[in-house]
Amino acid sequence: MSDTNNTSFTRRDFIKGAALGVGLGAIGAMGLYSYSPASRRHIAQVQRKMTDFGACKSVKARVISETSWFDNATLMGDIKAAGGLLVDQYTYNWPPFGDGSALGKGSYEKGIAKIKHLLPNRLDEAWEITKGLSVHPENAGGFAALIEVEQMDGKVRKFLLDSGWSYKWMDECFKREGIDKMLANGEIEALFISHEHFDHYWGLPVTLKYAPGIKIYIPDTFYPAGLQYIADSGHKGEVVKVKKGLCPILPGMATYVFDVPIICKVFGEQSMYFNVADLGLVSITGCCHQGIILFADTAYKELKYENDRFHGLYGGLHISPFDDWDPKYDDLVIGLKKWNLEKVGCNHCTGLVTAKKFIDSGYPVVRGTARFRTKDTAYLGNGDTIEFKKA
Repeated sequence: MSDTNNTSFTRRDFIKGAALGVGLGAIGAMGLYSYSPASRRHIAQVQRKMTDFGACKSVKARVISETSWFDNATLMGDIKAAGGLLVDQYTYNWPPFGDGSALGKGSYEKGIAKIKHLLPNRLDEAWEITKGLSVHPENAGGFAALIEVEQMDGKVRKFLLDSGWSYKWMDECFKREGIDKMLANGEIEALFISHEHFDHYWGLPVTLKYAPGIKIYIPDTFYPAGLQYIADSGHKGEVVKVKKGLCPILPGMATYVFDVPIICKVFGEQSMYFNVADLGLVSITGCCHQGIILFADTAYKELKYENDRFHGLYGGLHISPFDDWDPKYDDLVIGLKKWNLEKVGCNHCTGLVTAKKFIDSGYPVVRGTARFRTKDTAYLGNGDTIEFKKA
């Protein structure tokens, strides 16, 4: 009796186990299948605009600074104490808008009044003043890159993407990479600001110190304080407010503004697309707050590019900027595979954890040299370059 019951239970258990195993196996297979090219057969075809924005021969990005801040814990501690990620960034009392009041009690108007008379030429004096009035000025760094575009006739055009944060740090970086001289002699045609965040935009006077008349492209979603900062920094040139969507700059180069809400009361981000001859699409981004999947999908829906191939990528990808990790981020790492990228350069808000997961997953990541306070060779660091050009 006992043996019969045991045998019967074992059979039922076996059947249940087998069914469960088949079920889990099917679910697992479906999960893998959903990321495979074959899965696209079941998705409605997207109507593509295929906008032709020309082609360039090559594009190169030089990392002026990817180190927006030097310590994650200090930055997050300040944000949390000031009220959280939805608080207006101009109230944090960070440099250069520190006014001597408490964390979270500042304002653009009170902060700029302390240094406006020194901008843009007397940056050292301005920084000394704001250092004494601001919260954690030693933690400020900044993001900026030099973008060099080689046209089909061989002529090279130079642009800046962003101007960083700390006056002191960014001026040192500009001099280290020779950006100061390029700006002063007019080699750099324009400054593109990706978005209004402190670490990409508040170092604006460093660019204007050397080229006060430089043309500036910003998303048309800047808040009044951000717009006023351009004038208060001593800018004398043209400001182009780029509306949502595609903005062709020259053959093979365009920017695209995404209407997206961003932490610290910022709205909208401007990113770059390039069509490189014989290679395909190359994307360059400051922070990619719109998300890397939307960034790639937008190019697919909107643009016509060589070989219909997404060739390369450079910039901050905003996946784990504070080097934390959530299992849902694994979907981003896996999901990017569908584009079959041939060259990836990442840093900044991509996060070191993400860069290492890209490498472990077999992505063609270009490693850096970990110089000038960049922490690791897993991603492109300060002073490193990445080039997209047919060999």
